[in-house]
Amino acid sequence: MSHQQWMALRSYTRTGAASGRSVSRETLRRIAAFGRPYRRDLVLFLVLVVVDAVITVTGPLLFKVIIDSGVTPGRRSVVVWGAVAVAGLALVDAVVGLLNRWFSSRIGEGLIFDLRSRVFDHVQRMPVAFFTRTQTGSLVSRLNNDVIGAQQAFTSTLSAVVSNVVSLVLVLATMLFLSWQITVVALLVLPLFVFPARWVGTKLQTITREAMTINASMSQTMTERFNVSGALLVKIFGRLDEERDDFSAKAARVRDIGVVSAMYARVFFTALTLIAALATALVYGIGGNLVISGSMGVGTLVALSALLGRLYGPLTALSNVHVDVMTALVSFDRVFEVLDLAPMVADRPDAVDLPADAPASVELDDVSFRYPSADEVSLASLESVSALDAAPSAEVLRGVSFHVQPGQLVALVGPSGAGKTTVTALVSRLYDATAGSVRVGGRDVRELTQASLRRAIGVVTQDAHMFHDTIRANLLYASPGARESDLVEALRAAQVWDLVASLPDGLDTVVGDRGYRLSGGEKQRLAIARLLLKAPRIVVLDEATAHLDSESEAAVQRAFDTALAGRTSIVVAHRLSTVRGADQILVVDDGRIVERGTHESLIALGGLYAELHATQFAEPEVPAEPVA
Repeated sequence: MSHQQWMALRSYTRTGAASGRSVSRETLRRIAAFGRPYRRDLVLFLVLVVVDAVITVTGPLLFKVIIDSGVTPGRRSVVVWGAVAVAGLALVDAVVGLLNRWFSSRIGEGLIFDLRSRVFDHVQRMPVAFFTRTQTGSLVSRLNNDVIGAQQAFTSTLSAVVSNVVSLVLVLATMLFLSWQITVVALLVLPLFVFPARWVGTKLQTITREAMTINASMSQTMTERFNVSGALLVKIFGRLDEERDDFSAKAARVRDIGVVSAMYARVFFTALTLIAALATALVYGIGGNLVISGSMGVGTLVALSALLGRLYGPLTALSNVHVDVMTALVSFDRVFEVLDLAPMVADRPDAVDLPADAPASVELDDVSFRYPSADEVSLASLESVSALDAAPSAEVLRGVSFHVQPGQLVALVGPSGAGKTTVTALVSRLYDATAGSVRVGGRDVRELTQASLRRAIGVVTQDAHMFHDTIRANLLYASPGARESDLVEALRAAQVWDLVASLPDGLDTVVGDRGYRLSGGEKQRLAIARLLLKAPRIVVLDEATAHLDSESEAAVQRAFDTALAGRTSIVVAHRLSTVRGADQILVVDDGRIVERGTHESLIALGGLYAELHATQFAEPEVPAEPVA
């Protein structure tokens, strides 16, 4: 089956998701803006498409000249020059095809690059709450499927529409000029082309939509089960057989749909082949009689037969062109949907860099905060829900105030969920306070550029993340220009160089997905080495030793002593033993600072801190001797 007939079937087998949607003028304006850098290439591309359509009609006309003006009257020169013209036309067609492909690839790949770069950069700037809600697979789909679908609006769809329209006009005009009777007969057969396509397309739309849903579910399953955490969970609960059976059931349904789709496609192609043969038979039957009667030349009959094959493809494709166009435009709409979701934390137009000589102080002044609602940070389509919750969340912090002087170590302690981690997130400006102000170096963080603020602040979290790369690459992420001696010095200070040196590949050892080839203590010490390479003036530690054994905690604590020396530090601590020497301890409960002071003064106060301390360091009860 010809390429045109295949494209016709493809337009009918769209899932129909775009057919009920509309695209605004604003979307069209923005699409045009993306295409503006490629306008010269687009013009040349469309000119080549028109030239290719003209060549489509010129070939059959040359055959007519060769037969009617050369072969029939016996004029050898006409035959020879006609054959040369056919060969030359084929050569021109080949060159036009190559140039067409060059411009199409240049425009298409350029648009993919532009869209992907814009979306990736925009998503990177979204708040953490966005990533806690969004399905990763849906987001990746926007960067892949929708971006490619949007690109097709400028290449495949645009070229197909222009080519089909020009070809159809030229072919119809040529056929009417050669024989209006045969042209009318050919058009009467057209419904036999369109109806099979629509019938098969309706059937395929249903099963294609189901296949896409199942494939998306399979992708999500693989994404969750093939990372280390998911694989570990499956093994711990012994669900290997159930997971296999569930995945096999989905894969089996996709297999069955593939078989049904193949048969529908074959029925479509077979029907079109039979109908094309019928149309050809009618042309030769009617045209042959006209040739015998002397009303038409043999060359004209051959030309009409060749043009007939170039008539039905464009007609069938254009009869469903709305679906093709809307599908491409809706892909743009889905990409713009992500780009239009404004980051909640953004630099002001007049934002300034934090001065290098600014004091390394941190101050919270009457700060209140609530986490954003779902509709403020996410999209329903990225969460696979019909609508997002717009209800505001409860306040997490209320009237929090404290001041950390340069070089001081301040500890935040309190029950789980009290708001300690939220405080640190406001300091590094992962979120903005809903009331009050957060100041670093005496300046409100909203007045500073995020880049300069992040350069001044280093953070080590409870679960230090490592990329699936080498130890060297993970360290250089903090300081790309660091020398090998700098890496070794940082690793020594973090109490982990001996381990790295003992590995067969040393610094070039791959740490695995999320650093799972390392123990918790090793990973934390690598994170500290990364922090030391960054050399921030302010350090935030968020329960960085909460889940370590005693030996690992001791090693990490020694590394922290080096990392915190001379730096302003805010430490969220679960184990109170790690913060006894803090300059100030802030006790957080239910979003408020309820106590503050040194370890000794808080113990003497006998409040919440004293209770937490007593709970952690209570003497274990000695079991009574069993009664004989």
